[in-house]
Amino acid sequence: MRKDSGKHVDSDDIVRAFEVAKGRYVPVTEEDIDRLDIELTHSIDICDFVDIEDIDPIFFRQAYYLLPQDGAEKPYALLVKALEQTGKVGIAKVVIRNKQHLAALRPYKGVLVLETMYYADEVREPEVPKLPQVRKAEVDMAKTLVENLSSSFKPDRYHDRYRQELLDLIKAKDKGKELPEPEQAEEGQVVDLMEALRASVERTQKSKPRGRKKTGGGKARRVSA
Repeated sequence: MRKDSGKHVDSDDIVRAFEVAKGRYVPVTEEDIDRLDIELTHSIDICDFVDIEDIDPIFFRQAYYLLPQDGAEKPYALLVKALEQTGKVGIAKVVIRNKQHLAALRPYKGVLVLETMYYADEVREPEVPKLPQVRKAEVDMAKTLVENLSSSFKPDRYHDRYRQELLDLIKAKDKGKELPEPEQAEEGQVVDLMEALRASVERTQKSKPRGRKKTGGGKARRVSA
C-alpha cells in the first residue's frame, strides 16, 4: 500500500532503498549486499567484558535464554561461574535472522541470557521539554513519597490486569455468560499536583507500621534550645 494514496503496490514494483537525505533514497540490491565483507556466522563473538552497571538500560532490547550445544556443557558452565563471580557481562556480536546484533551475555539463575542491544547510533537523544522551576519544598515532598514507597524489587508483585480481565472475558463468553457493559469513561479533571502529592505522602506515612515506644525507668528530661 502507498502511504500517500492507499493504492496497492505489486511486489515487483517494491525496491529496497536507504534514505540518505530527506526524500532522497539510494536503491540497494542483493548484489550490493553480497559485496559487504561481513561473515554472518551463527556463533557468538565476545568482544569485551564490562560491569553491568556501566550499561544504561535504554540499550537493552530483548532477552533470550541460551543452552549449551552437545559437548559444550563444560565451557558453558565455566562461563556462567566466571560471570557470576566477577560480576561482569560479555559484550558480543551475534547474528539473529540474518542480521548482526550487539548483545550482552549475562548469567541468570544458573544459565546464560543473551540480551540484544541497540547500537549507540540507534538510541535517539530525547527532546527535553522546557520545564518550570521547582521549589526545594516541592522536591523534598516528592523525595518523601519516593522514600516511603521504596522497597526491594519483587517481580511477582506486579500483574497484567488487562490480560487477566481479557482472559476472564473470553472464559465468560465461552460459557455463554452475559458480558458486562463497558463503563463510560469520565471526563478528565484538572488535578492540583501538589495536593495529590501531599495526599500520597500522608497515605504512605499512615500505612507504615509504627515502632514500639521505648520504656525506661528514668525520668524524661527537658532540653532547652
